[in-house]
Amino acid sequence: MKIYTKTGDKGETSVIGGIRLPKHHPRIEAYGTVDELIAWIGMLRATDQKCVSREELISIQSVLMSCCTVIATHPTAHVPEGIIIDDTTALEQSIDRMEGSLPKLESFVLPGGHPAAASANVARCVCRRAERDLLRLNDAEKIDPDVIRYINRLSDYLFVLTRCLTYESGKEEVKWEPIKKSK
Repeated sequence: MKIYTKTGDKGETSVIGGIRLPKHHPRIEAYGTVDELIAWIGMLRATDQKCVSREELISIQSVLMSCCTVIATHPTAHVPEGIIIDDTTALEQSIDRMEGSLPKLESFVLPGGHPAAASANVARCVCRRAERDLLRLNDAEKIDPDVIRYINRLSDYLFVLTRCLTYESGKEEVKWEPIKKSK
């Protein structure tokens, strides 16, 4: 099978159900952002850290691939067999586990400090963008609420993972302090 089909050369792509949509359609934007998120989770998987297991990150990537499949299915078509989004509880359990070893959060914190933590923070931002894309799409064409729920919880997970990675690296979280202007 060739990787290039030349069918998208005029700015359209096919979704599940055989419908062609412009590549800037909200459905394509939404699953494209989730695809970007999958890549960022892969970047986290490539880091040397002990906050979460490699298998946990692979599982998240797999659920995100299922999310892409659901999002890439036109409303007139059926989602392929075996695709379910039911892992929000696993994210919540991991969040609770990580939070159990972290100090209480008492202010906003600035991203950075360690490359793995910074990558997790970028992944969190991409996740929030994916959620906004999904909500815009949902306004026009209803999508599976489990997908929206999973993406929302994943951004919480990535925030807590950022904190865990910061502490694991021995770095200190930098608290945000608004700059006070003198009069």
